[in-house]
Amino acid sequence: MKEFFRRAARSKPLLFLPLLLLSGCNWAILDPQGPIGRAEKSLVFTAVILMLIVVVPVIVLTLAFAWHFRASNKKAVYRPDFHHSTTIEIVVWVIPCLIVLALGILTWKTTHALDPYKPLVAQNDEKPIEVDVIALDWKWLFVYPQLHIASVNELAMPVGASVDFRITSGTVMNAFFIPQLGTQIYAMGGMQTEVHLAADHAGTYHGLSANFSGDGFSGMTFNAIAMDQSGFDAWVQKVRGSSQVLDTQSYAQLSKASENVPVTYYGTVNGDIFGEQIASFVGSAPSMKMKSNGDQASAKGTGAMNGMSGM
Repeated sequence: MKEFFRRAARSKPLLFLPLLLLSGCNWAILDPQGPIGRAEKSLVFTAVILMLIVVVPVIVLTLAFAWHFRASNKKAVYRPDFHHSTTIEIVVWVIPCLIVLALGILTWKTTHALDPYKPLVAQNDEKPIEVDVIALDWKWLFVYPQLHIASVNELAMPVGASVDFRITSGTVMNAFFIPQLGTQIYAMGGMQTEVHLAADHAGTYHGLSANFSGDGFSGMTFNAIAMDQSGFDAWVQKVRGSSQVLDTQSYAQLSKASENVPVTYYGTVNGDIFGEQIASFVGSAPSMKMKSNGDQASAKGTGAMNGMSGM
């Protein structure tokens, strides 16, 4: 036994090799900055701890049995006729069944509690910020229908405010994801998905597409900037100061494939760009509303099913 530990001590640099391989990982999901992200982190940790109740004892007992029944241990009892133990059977079946039951209940409750279509509880009766998100090749277009402004590859929000996202795609399927705020949601042409997020602290959070979409995929990122109300108002005024207008013609130009697109502001938005984009796929002109039910049933089902896939 002493020789084993001496050998382990001499080779200890090798024990840190896996950590070096993980040193380039971005642990954004484990550093949540919003209520949805925190709830998802809690779910991940709870599920892992429940599973470790089985995993850790199995690993420890495997090593313990191998050590105890080694050839040099003369105290180990050799029992070639042993074939059954009711106590062991109860332990190895009941405990895993209870853990699976606990995981099932936990998953059921949190899946419904974290439904991406479920609006967040507003703080101080503040009106949510509405943002229409359109995934393009290879950039993100954010339209603020309440403010009649738009931006490319930059998203701004007040700290603490609920942001209600309507999401679609003007091209192939993408996935809208801000890891520190939580919940990945797919963006699909001709369909509308939704997610409701909020940021608890001021900061700039990395956003991306989590679904490969072609040559410019690596540059299809954006900054989600959370700021106080005065900072957000100043940002809105800065965007409104842009002379660029987003309408059907400029949108057609913007939707052409381009890579590593810089942040762009549109001081004026004419028309329902989001609704027109969906209509271009489904062949119907009426705009889709945030909380309509009938025509969006299939899209809502898809969004709800994939709401936890960004964890």
